[in-house]
Amino acid sequence: MELNKLTVQNFRNYSNLQLEFSTGINIFLGANAQGKTNLLEAIYVLALTRSHRTSNDKELINWQNQTATVSGSVWRDNYKLPLEITFSKKGKKALVNHLEQAKLSQYVGNLNVVLFAPEDLELVKGSPAIRRNFIDREFGQINPKYLFNATQYRNILRQRNNYLRQLQLQQAHDLVYLDVLTEQLVNYGAHILLARKSLLAKLEKVAHQTQQAITDGQETLTFKYVSAIKLTELADLTAIKTALTNKFASQKNRELQQGTTVVGPHRDDLQFLVNGQNVQSFGSQGQQRTTALAVKLAEIDLMKIETGEYPVLLLDDVLSELDTKRQTHLLKTIQDKVQTFITTPSLSDVARHLIKKPKIFLVEAGKVTEE
Repeated sequence: MELNKLTVQNFRNYSNLQLEFSTGINIFLGANAQGKTNLLEAIYVLALTRSHRTSNDKELINWQNQTATVSGSVWRDNYKLPLEITFSKKGKKALVNHLEQAKLSQYVGNLNVVLFAPEDLELVKGSPAIRRNFIDREFGQINPKYLFNATQYRNILRQRNNYLRQLQLQQAHDLVYLDVLTEQLVNYGAHILLARKSLLAKLEKVAHQTQQAITDGQETLTFKYVSAIKLTELADLTAIKTALTNKFASQKNRELQQGTTVVGPHRDDLQFLVNGQNVQSFGSQGQQRTTALAVKLAEIDLMKIETGEYPVLLLDDVLSELDTKRQTHLLKTIQDKVQTFITTPSLSDVARHLIKKPKIFLVEAGKVTEE
């Protein structure tokens, strides 16, 4: 999978820009605050219909305009596929092969990307919500059914929480309706948990191998999925539904008192263990950085395993965050393997030595020229 061409109109600080890319490594080179990350963001938006930097789509539109458009030409499965996403005050419009998609979930997956930015170190050090978002974002690209179930789950969860608040405030009294919402939440939640179990096992296997390679066999990386549902109860869909139903029944009074849903996939977490210890609590900064890098590199191979094609890799100013050893492993891993886009204010000696024939774009004040 490769992105051959990118066109942006009225997006961030770019009024009109068209770029053609190399199938190997593409580098956006320039000082800070010139628009390098905006280009990576445009590629991310083209893939996922939303930004990784803001939840407010209006921020993507150049302040002098009413709409912003990102389009591109993707080469996949030996054919060229035009993609386009337009943002306006009315919402988003997504086109695949010039045909508007009725649902954004039908659009996602046509261009798969893996983004690695300095804030991705929070994947290890940050809150459970960051890891849940990581799981849902990456697995949603890989598996359309997962994306559908996750979207439906969020919608039902929102309805259920609103109704629980009404019950708490005695603005509603019908517990039968709550049971209906619970049954729907159990159904979608069970599908999510079953998919997470399968895909996390595959991701763990690849990440374990990567961690071993980076640390010369000194560190063993394993995953631990933390849930109110016991791991022994995640055997199959029927068992998960039964376990979730029982858990909701046991927590019903608590939920009525608190006015919110207290169990389910939206409350789960993923722990990373290095040599059996939780790296978030007991790992050094170096171990945390290595773990984040191993998981991100494992994403690339997982997408290849699940979709048959490598994704596009986006590296947003991460070279400066990695020491020489980790830089070397990263660049050797991606070389001649996956189309890559790198933003950086300067190329380190390691990068210049390892990257073969990169295509370099100089970025200054929203102007882009090829070196």
